[in-house]
Amino acid sequence: MAYLDHAATTPMLPQALDAYVRTARELGNASSLHASGRAARRIVEESRERIGEALGAKPSEVVFTGSGTEADNLAVKGLHWARRGAGRNRIVTTSIEHHAVADAVAWLGDHEQAEITQLPADKFGRVCVEALDELLADHASEVTVITAMWANNEVGTLQPVEEIVALAAPHGIPVHTDAVQAIGHTPVDFAAGGADALALSGHKLGGPAGVGALLLKRDTKCTPLLHGGGQEREIRSGTLDVPGIAALAEAVDLAVRTRDSEARRLTDLRELLVDRVLAIEPEAVYNGDPEHRLPGNAHFSFPGCEGDALLMLLDAAGVECATGSACSAGIAQPSHVLLAMGAGEQDARSSLRFTLGWSSGEDDVEALAAALPEAVERARSAGLS
Repeated sequence: MAYLDHAATTPMLPQALDAYVRTARELGNASSLHASGRAARRIVEESRERIGEALGAKPSEVVFTGSGTEADNLAVKGLHWARRGAGRNRIVTTSIEHHAVADAVAWLGDHEQAEITQLPADKFGRVCVEALDELLADHASEVTVITAMWANNEVGTLQPVEEIVALAAPHGIPVHTDAVQAIGHTPVDFAAGGADALALSGHKLGGPAGVGALLLKRDTKCTPLLHGGGQEREIRSGTLDVPGIAALAEAVDLAVRTRDSEARRLTDLRELLVDRVLAIEPEAVYNGDPEHRLPGNAHFSFPGCEGDALLMLLDAAGVECATGSACSAGIAQPSHVLLAMGAGEQDARSSLRFTLGWSSGEDDVEALAAALPEAVERARSAGLS
Protein backbone atom coordinates (compact mmCIF):
# COMPACT_ATOMS: atom_id res chain seq x y z
CA MET A 1 0.00 0.00 0.00
CA ALA A 2 1.35 3.42 -0.99
CA TYR A 3 0.13 5.97 1.56
CA LEU A 4 -0.02 9.50 0.13
CA ASP A 5 -2.42 11.12 2.60
CA HIS A 6 -0.16 12.39 5.38
CA ALA A 7 -2.05 15.69 5.56
CA ALA A 8 -5.04 13.72 6.86
CA THR A 9 -2.97 11.81 9.41
CA THR A 10 0.60 10.63 9.56
CA PRO A 11 1.96 7.54 11.35
CA MET A 12 3.12 8.03 14.92
CA LEU A 13 6.84 8.56 15.20
CA PRO A 14 8.47 5.63 17.05
CA GLN A 15 9.76 8.00 19.73
CA ALA A 16 6.28 9.43 20.29
CA LEU A 17 4.76 5.96 20.46
CA ASP A 18 7.38 4.91 23.02
CA ALA A 19 6.61 8.00 25.11
CA TYR A 20 2.90 7.24 24.95
CA VAL A 21 3.23 3.60 25.97
CA ARG A 22 5.73 4.38 28.74
CA THR A 23 3.52 7.09 30.23
CA ALA A 24 0.28 5.11 29.82
CA ARG A 25 1.69 2.44 32.16
CA GLU A 26 1.80 4.97 35.00
CA LEU A 27 -1.15 5.84 37.23
CA GLY A 28 -2.07 9.40 38.05
CA ASN A 29 -4.49 12.27 37.44
CA ALA A 30 -2.50 15.43 36.87
CA SER A 31 -4.97 17.37 39.02
CA SER A 32 -4.57 15.13 42.07
CA LEU A 33 -2.38 16.22 44.99
CA HIS A 34 -0.96 12.83 46.02
CA ALA A 35 2.33 11.37 44.76
CA SER A 36 0.86 9.76 41.62
CA GLY A 37 -0.92 12.98 40.71
CA ARG A 38 2.22 15.04 41.24
CA ALA A 39 4.19 12.65 39.01
CA ALA A 40 1.57 13.02 36.28
CA ARG A 41 1.61 16.80 36.70
CA ARG A 42 5.38 16.82 36.32
CA ILE A 43 5.09 15.03 32.97
CA VAL A 44 2.47 17.55 31.80
CA GLU A 45 4.54 20.56 32.81
CA GLU A 46 7.74 19.19 31.31
CA SER A 47 5.82 18.52 28.09
CA ARG A 48 4.45 22.05 28.17
CA GLU A 49 7.99 23.39 28.46
CA ARG A 50 9.24 21.25 25.55
CA ILE A 51 6.41 22.36 23.26
CA GLY A 52 6.84 26.00 24.21
CA GLU A 53 10.58 25.88 23.58
CA ALA A 54 10.12 24.19 20.20
CA LEU A 55 7.49 26.67 19.00
CA GLY A 56 8.69 29.95 20.47
CA ALA A 57 6.06 30.15 23.20
CA LYS A 58 6.17 30.52 26.97
CA PRO A 59 5.13 27.30 28.78
CA SER A 60 2.20 29.16 30.32
CA GLU A 61 0.93 29.94 26.80
CA VAL A 62 0.48 26.23 25.93
CA VAL A 63 -3.13 25.13 26.52
CA PHE A 64 -3.76 21.42 25.92
CA THR A 65 -6.90 20.36 24.03
CA GLY A 66 -8.37 17.16 22.62
CA SER A 67 -7.66 18.03 18.96
CA GLY A 68 -6.77 20.74 16.51
CA THR A 69 -10.46 21.21 15.82
CA GLU A 70 -11.13 21.92 19.49
CA ALA A 71 -8.22 24.35 19.58
CA ASP A 72 -9.59 26.20 16.55
CA ASN A 73 -13.09 26.34 18.01
CA LEU A 74 -11.79 27.54 21.36
CA ALA A 75 -9.81 30.33 19.71
CA VAL A 76 -12.43 31.50 17.22
CA LYS A 77 -15.42 31.36 19.56
CA GLY A 78 -13.54 32.27 22.72
CA LEU A 79 -11.82 35.33 21.29
CA HIS A 80 -15.03 36.50 19.62
CA TRP A 81 -17.11 36.12 22.78
CA ALA A 82 -14.48 37.84 24.91
CA ARG A 83 -14.43 40.95 22.69
CA ARG A 84 -17.90 41.35 21.23
CA GLY A 85 -19.91 44.29 22.39
CA ALA A 86 -21.81 47.34 21.22
CA GLY A 87 -20.75 47.98 17.64
CA ARG A 88 -18.18 45.17 17.67
CA ASN A 89 -19.47 41.87 16.31
CA ARG A 90 -17.51 41.21 13.09
CA ILE A 91 -15.27 38.16 12.49
CA VAL A 92 -12.72 38.38 9.68
CA THR A 93 -11.72 35.05 8.16
CA THR A 94 -10.58 33.75 4.78
CA SER A 95 -12.27 31.91 1.95
CA ILE A 96 -9.83 28.96 2.16
CA GLU A 97 -9.99 27.93 5.83
CA HIS A 98 -10.21 24.34 7.05
CA HIS A 99 -13.70 23.36 8.16
CA ALA A 100 -12.59 23.44 11.81
CA VAL A 101 -12.40 27.22 11.46
CA ALA A 102 -14.87 27.82 8.63
CA ASP A 103 -17.70 25.92 10.31
CA ALA A 104 -17.01 27.49 13.71
CA VAL A 105 -17.22 30.93 12.12
CA ALA A 106 -20.39 29.98 10.22
CA TRP A 107 -21.97 28.73 13.45
CA LEU A 108 -21.30 32.05 15.14
CA GLY A 109 -22.93 33.77 12.20
CA ASP A 110 -25.99 31.50 12.19
CA HIS A 111 -26.54 31.19 15.94
CA GLU A 112 -24.96 34.29 17.47
CA GLN A 113 -25.64 36.79 14.66
CA ALA A 114 -21.96 37.55 14.18
CA GLU A 115 -21.11 39.49 11.02
CA ILE A 116 -18.74 37.51 8.85
CA THR A 117 -16.21 38.93 6.37
CA GLN A 118 -14.22 36.52 4.19
CA LEU A 119 -10.95 37.68 2.69
CA PRO A 120 -10.50 36.45 -0.90
CA ALA A 121 -7.60 34.36 -2.20
CA ASP A 122 -5.66 34.66 -5.44
CA LYS A 123 -5.20 31.96 -8.08
CA PHE A 124 -2.38 30.38 -6.05
CA GLY A 125 -4.52 30.08 -2.91
CA ARG A 126 -2.81 32.95 -1.09
CA VAL A 127 -4.97 35.27 1.00
CA CYS A 128 -5.18 38.82 -0.35
CA VAL A 129 -3.74 41.03 2.38
CA GLU A 130 -4.75 44.17 0.50
CA ALA A 131 -8.41 43.31 1.11
CA LEU A 132 -7.76 43.20 4.86
CA ASP A 133 -5.98 46.55 4.76
CA GLU A 134 -8.97 48.13 3.02
CA LEU A 135 -11.43 46.51 5.44
CA LEU A 136 -9.60 47.67 8.56
CA ALA A 137 -9.38 51.22 7.24
CA ASP A 138 -13.16 51.52 7.59
CA HIS A 139 -14.26 48.79 10.00
CA ALA A 140 -11.43 48.02 12.45
CA SER A 141 -13.52 49.04 15.46
CA GLU A 142 -16.15 46.44 14.50
CA VAL A 143 -13.77 43.44 14.40
CA THR A 144 -13.55 40.99 17.29
CA VAL A 145 -11.01 38.56 15.82
CA ILE A 146 -9.14 37.76 12.62
CA THR A 147 -8.51 34.09 11.84
CA ALA A 148 -6.23 33.01 8.99
CA MET A 149 -4.48 29.67 8.53
CA TRP A 150 -0.69 29.33 8.40
CA ALA A 151 -0.69 26.83 5.51
CA ASN A 152 -3.59 25.58 3.43
CA ASN A 153 -4.49 21.96 4.05
CA GLU A 154 -5.63 21.28 0.48
CA VAL A 155 -3.25 23.01 -1.94
CA GLY A 156 -0.41 23.58 0.53
CA THR A 157 0.05 27.32 -0.04
CA LEU A 158 1.77 29.20 2.78
CA GLN A 159 -0.14 32.23 4.02
CA PRO A 160 1.03 35.77 4.91
CA VAL A 161 0.26 35.47 8.61
CA GLU A 162 2.91 37.96 9.73
CA GLU A 163 1.55 40.55 7.30
CA ILE A 164 -1.96 39.99 8.66
CA VAL A 165 -0.70 40.40 12.23
CA ALA A 166 1.09 43.61 11.28
CA LEU A 167 -2.15 45.09 9.95
CA ALA A 168 -4.19 43.98 12.97
CA ALA A 169 -1.76 45.06 15.69
CA PRO A 170 -2.27 48.85 15.50
CA HIS A 171 -5.98 48.28 16.05
CA GLY A 172 -5.54 45.86 18.96
CA ILE A 173 -7.35 43.08 17.10
CA PRO A 174 -6.31 39.54 18.10
CA VAL A 175 -5.23 37.16 15.34
CA HIS A 176 -5.70 33.39 15.44
CA THR A 177 -3.93 31.06 13.04
CA ASP A 178 -4.59 27.40 12.33
CA ALA A 179 -1.05 25.99 12.07
CA VAL A 180 -2.09 22.33 12.09
CA GLN A 181 -0.51 21.64 8.69
CA ALA A 182 2.51 23.89 9.15
CA ILE A 183 4.35 22.64 12.23
CA GLY A 184 7.24 20.39 11.37
CA HIS A 185 7.17 21.42 7.71
CA THR A 186 7.89 25.15 7.76
CA PRO A 187 9.29 27.50 10.44
CA VAL A 188 6.67 28.35 13.06
CA ASP A 189 7.60 30.72 15.90
CA PHE A 190 4.71 31.87 18.05
CA ALA A 191 6.45 34.87 19.57
CA ALA A 192 8.12 36.05 16.35
CA GLY A 193 4.97 35.52 14.27
CA GLY A 194 2.97 37.78 16.56
CA ALA A 195 -0.34 35.90 16.49
CA ASP A 196 -2.39 35.85 19.69
CA ALA A 197 -3.54 32.24 19.26
CA LEU A 198 -2.24 29.26 17.29
CA ALA A 199 -3.74 25.78 16.91
CA LEU A 200 -1.84 22.51 16.46
CA SER A 201 -2.76 18.82 16.33
CA GLY A 202 -0.82 15.73 17.40
CA HIS A 203 -1.67 13.29 14.64
CA LYS A 204 -0.62 15.66 11.85
CA LEU A 205 3.03 15.73 12.96
CA GLY A 206 3.74 12.22 14.23
CA GLY A 207 1.94 12.29 17.58
CA PRO A 208 -1.28 10.53 18.60
CA ALA A 209 -4.80 11.39 17.54
CA GLY A 210 -7.00 12.85 20.25
CA VAL A 211 -4.59 15.50 21.56
CA GLY A 212 -3.77 19.00 20.41
CA ALA A 213 -2.92 22.39 21.82
CA LEU A 214 -3.78 26.06 21.56
CA LEU A 215 -0.93 28.50 22.02
CA LEU A 216 -2.56 31.52 23.62
CA LYS A 217 -0.89 34.69 24.84
CA ARG A 218 -1.29 35.24 28.57
CA ASP A 219 -2.88 38.67 28.19
CA THR A 220 -5.35 37.58 25.50
CA LYS A 221 -8.85 37.16 26.85
CA CYS A 222 -10.60 33.97 25.72
CA THR A 223 -14.01 32.77 26.92
CA PRO A 224 -13.94 29.00 27.58
CA LEU A 225 -16.10 26.51 25.71
CA LEU A 226 -15.97 23.92 28.51
CA HIS A 227 -16.67 24.39 32.19
CA GLY A 228 -15.70 22.00 34.95
CA GLY A 229 -12.49 21.52 36.87
CA GLY A 230 -10.81 24.70 35.71
CA GLN A 231 -7.78 23.02 34.20
CA GLU A 232 -5.52 24.82 31.68
CA ARG A 233 -5.83 28.37 33.05
CA GLU A 234 -9.60 27.79 33.41
CA ILE A 235 -9.75 28.07 29.62
CA ARG A 236 -10.07 24.35 28.88
CA SER A 237 -11.53 22.21 31.67
CA GLY A 238 -11.19 18.44 31.58
CA THR A 239 -8.90 15.70 32.87
CA LEU A 240 -5.62 15.91 30.99
CA ASP A 241 -4.52 13.08 28.71
CA VAL A 242 -1.06 12.64 30.22
CA PRO A 243 0.19 9.90 27.82
CA GLY A 244 -1.13 11.85 24.84
CA ILE A 245 0.52 15.04 26.05
CA ALA A 246 3.86 13.29 26.60
CA ALA A 247 3.69 11.82 23.09
CA LEU A 248 2.67 15.18 21.61
CA ALA A 249 5.67 16.88 23.20
CA GLU A 250 8.00 14.19 21.85
CA ALA A 251 6.53 14.53 18.36
CA VAL A 252 6.63 18.34 18.31
CA ASP A 253 10.21 18.40 19.57
CA LEU A 254 11.41 15.86 17.02
CA ALA A 255 9.44 17.36 14.11
CA VAL A 256 10.88 20.82 14.77
CA ARG A 257 14.46 19.60 15.30
CA THR A 258 14.46 17.64 12.03
CA ARG A 259 12.32 20.13 10.11
CA ASP A 260 14.94 21.60 7.79
CA SER A 261 16.48 18.33 6.63
CA GLU A 262 13.07 16.67 6.34
CA ALA A 263 11.70 19.63 4.37
CA ARG A 264 14.53 19.31 1.87
CA ARG A 265 13.93 15.56 1.54
CA LEU A 266 10.19 15.97 1.08
CA THR A 267 10.61 18.81 -1.41
CA ASP A 268 12.79 16.59 -3.58
CA LEU A 269 10.30 13.75 -3.27
CA ARG A 270 7.40 16.06 -4.09
CA GLU A 271 9.14 17.32 -7.21
CA LEU A 272 9.69 13.73 -8.30
CA LEU A 273 5.96 13.08 -7.80
CA VAL A 274 4.99 16.21 -9.74
CA ASP A 275 7.28 15.25 -12.62
CA ARG A 276 5.86 11.72 -12.73
CA VAL A 277 2.24 12.90 -12.70
CA LEU A 278 2.72 15.55 -15.40
CA ALA A 279 4.68 13.13 -17.59
CA ILE A 280 1.80 10.66 -17.40
CA GLU A 281 -1.02 13.19 -17.59
CA PRO A 282 0.11 16.47 -19.26
CA GLU A 283 -3.42 17.89 -18.96
CA ALA A 284 -3.27 17.75 -15.17
CA VAL A 285 -3.19 21.14 -13.43
CA TYR A 286 -0.74 21.57 -10.54
CA ASN A 287 -2.60 23.71 -8.00
CA GLY A 288 -1.30 26.07 -5.35
CA ASP A 289 1.72 28.32 -5.14
CA PRO A 290 4.57 26.69 -7.08
CA GLU A 291 7.19 27.99 -4.64
CA HIS A 292 5.67 29.09 -1.34
CA ARG A 293 4.03 25.85 -0.32
CA LEU A 294 4.37 22.95 2.09
CA PRO A 295 7.22 20.62 1.06
CA GLY A 296 5.13 17.45 1.05
CA ASN A 297 1.99 18.71 -0.72
CA ALA A 298 1.17 18.09 -4.41
CA HIS A 299 -2.37 18.97 -5.47
CA PHE A 300 -3.71 18.38 -8.97
CA SER A 301 -6.87 18.79 -10.98
CA PHE A 302 -7.49 16.10 -13.62
CA PRO A 303 -9.81 17.60 -16.26
CA GLY A 304 -12.71 15.35 -17.18
CA CYS A 305 -12.33 13.12 -14.12
CA GLU A 306 -14.48 12.95 -11.02
CA GLY A 307 -12.11 13.27 -8.07
CA ASP A 308 -13.96 10.72 -5.95
CA ALA A 309 -13.94 8.16 -8.78
CA LEU A 310 -10.24 8.67 -9.39
CA LEU A 311 -9.52 8.31 -5.68
CA MET A 312 -11.39 5.00 -5.47
CA LEU A 313 -9.68 3.64 -8.60
CA LEU A 314 -6.27 4.48 -7.13
CA ASP A 315 -7.32 2.99 -3.80
CA ALA A 316 -8.24 -0.26 -5.54
CA ALA A 317 -4.74 -0.24 -7.06
CA GLY A 318 -3.14 0.20 -3.64
CA VAL A 319 -2.54 3.97 -3.64
CA GLU A 320 -4.20 6.08 -0.94
CA CYS A 321 -4.72 9.81 -1.38
CA ALA A 322 -7.45 12.41 -0.83
CA THR A 323 -9.83 14.68 -2.69
CA GLY A 324 -9.54 17.45 -0.11
CA SER A 325 -9.61 17.76 3.65
CA ALA A 326 -10.39 14.49 5.41
CA CYS A 327 -13.16 16.15 7.42
CA SER A 328 -15.27 16.55 4.28
CA ALA A 329 -14.38 13.22 2.67
CA GLY A 330 -17.31 11.26 1.33
CA ILE A 331 -19.36 14.33 0.50
CA ALA A 332 -19.71 14.88 -3.27
CA GLN A 333 -19.10 18.61 -3.54
CA PRO A 334 -16.50 20.81 -5.21
CA SER A 335 -13.49 21.96 -3.21
CA HIS A 336 -14.30 25.31 -1.60
CA VAL A 337 -10.59 26.13 -1.71
CA LEU A 338 -10.33 25.67 -5.48
CA LEU A 339 -13.54 27.64 -5.99
CA ALA A 340 -12.06 30.46 -3.92
CA MET A 341 -8.97 30.33 -6.17
CA GLY A 342 -11.16 30.92 -9.21
CA ALA A 343 -11.49 27.37 -10.52
CA GLY A 344 -14.73 26.28 -12.20
CA GLU A 345 -16.99 23.78 -10.47
CA GLN A 346 -15.91 20.88 -12.70
CA ASP A 347 -12.22 21.54 -12.08
CA ALA A 348 -12.93 21.89 -8.37
CA ARG A 349 -14.52 18.43 -8.40
CA SER A 350 -11.69 16.83 -10.34
CA SER A 351 -8.91 17.35 -7.83
CA LEU A 352 -6.69 14.98 -5.88
CA ARG A 353 -4.27 15.77 -3.06
CA PHE A 354 -1.09 13.74 -2.63
CA THR A 355 0.74 14.46 0.62
CA LEU A 356 4.04 13.04 1.83
CA GLY A 357 5.37 12.51 5.34
CA TRP A 358 8.23 11.12 7.39
CA SER A 359 7.56 7.52 6.28
CA SER A 360 7.27 8.36 2.55
CA GLY A 361 9.81 7.22 -0.01
CA GLU A 362 10.38 6.92 -3.74
CA ASP A 363 8.55 3.60 -3.79
CA ASP A 364 5.32 5.42 -2.90
CA VAL A 365 5.80 7.80 -5.82
CA GLU A 366 6.56 4.95 -8.22
CA ALA A 367 3.46 3.08 -7.05
CA LEU A 368 1.38 6.16 -7.91
CA ALA A 369 3.07 6.44 -11.30
CA ALA A 370 2.26 2.80 -12.04
CA ALA A 371 -1.40 3.06 -11.04
CA LEU A 372 -2.25 6.51 -12.39
CA PRO A 373 -2.53 5.93 -16.18
CA GLU A 374 -5.28 3.31 -15.98
CA ALA A 375 -7.06 5.13 -13.16
CA VAL A 376 -7.19 8.39 -15.15
CA GLU A 377 -8.33 6.60 -18.30
CA ARG A 378 -11.16 4.82 -16.50
CA ALA A 379 -12.22 7.90 -14.55
CA ARG A 380 -12.25 10.04 -17.70
CA SER A 381 -14.31 7.40 -19.51
CA ALA A 382 -16.85 7.58 -16.69
CA GLY A 383 -16.81 11.38 -16.91
CA LEU A 384 -18.17 13.92 -14.46
CA SER A 385 -21.57 12.88 -13.17
